[in-house]
Amino acid sequence: MKDYKILVINPGSTSTKLSLFVNEINQFTEDVFHDSSVLKHFPTINDQLDYRMEVVNEFIEKNGIDLHDLDAIASRGGPCYSVESGTYEVDDQLIEDTRESKGGLYHSSMLGVQMAQRIQSIYGGRIFMSDPTVVDEYSELARMTGIEGIYRRAISHALNLKSVSRKFARSIDKEYEDLNLIVCHIDGGITITAHDHGRMVDGNDGGGGDGPFTPTRMGSMAVTDIVHYLWDKPKEEMMNLCSVTGGLSNFFGTSDSDKIHKLVEKGDPKAVRCWNAMIYQVCKCIGSMSTVLEGKVDGIILTGGLLRFEDVIEQVKKRCLWIAPITVYAGEYEQEALALGALSVLKGEKQAMNYPGKPVWKGFVD
Repeated sequence: MKDYKILVINPGSTSTKLSLFVNEINQFTEDVFHDSSVLKHFPTINDQLDYRMEVVNEFIEKNGIDLHDLDAIASRGGPCYSVESGTYEVDDQLIEDTRESKGGLYHSSMLGVQMAQRIQSIYGGRIFMSDPTVVDEYSELARMTGIEGIYRRAISHALNLKSVSRKFARSIDKEYEDLNLIVCHIDGGITITAHDHGRMVDGNDGGGGDGPFTPTRMGSMAVTDIVHYLWDKPKEEMMNLCSVTGGLSNFFGTSDSDKIHKLVEKGDPKAVRCWNAMIYQVCKCIGSMSTVLEGKVDGIILTGGLLRFEDVIEQVKKRCLWIAPITVYAGEYEQEALALGALSVLKGEKQAMNYPGKPVWKGFVD
């Protein structure tokens, strides 16, 4: 059997995570933290590309990795036009649409396929993405706003949310498509989603300023407050508040959750208030997703990096355990999901999907 070598590139709002897989086996992983105090000096997220590539080059050099026989680069997908769930072969149009944020999301995932293209230009290999941030399975009701012509977008940590959903289903000898789940990714960004028999039918647009505030994101605010307090700010600054410099970063000048949680542990009043308010807002959002599923919830799944703090889990259980049993998958399973998605295509087990270059949902027809 051929050994397939796959480099996994996963840029997040506060980190760049890199892995080298040979078939299903993870050979190396490096998770490099990027503080918002550094990232805020880049005018746009696209301007971070060279900075993030330095991380890749250091990873390759540090681990003595020879990539000249590289078979594939499995990259986190970003804000191209919305797509169906699955594994896609990345082409130039997908890269350009991602760079231009055709899907409307302003988030560091837009760097993934661009970084992969840089690697491909040196070492070759095919580029794949699986379940990008713009997977769209929303119900019609979930799309509506109170202004005609403006509709809610499906933006989430789809890769990790789908991965842990399938993992949970296997653990109880069920199929993902047989379950109703509330799945929550809680980290630098936070997305809370309702999964109705294998389809992610609703959720908050975390990268667009919707839902709980996070270590890097401002979260929901009244539009009147945005008009009053933020309207005179440059567009780039407002966008950064949605994905880089909002939330805990805005309160403390850093998005380093370890530093902030140490203040919480010391009883610092401001830190305790902000931290607990963030978790409180997560719980409110979980409650709203339970109504989407009409109270028929088979399980609540918690995943993401902030679950390394036990008080996050305890507070969510205190407020939400009455809805459904809670299962915790601390950290994230994105590296594994990206590698396995690419591997299944390389081995001929499934066909890579083609990027359509237009959104999944094009509007109501009436």
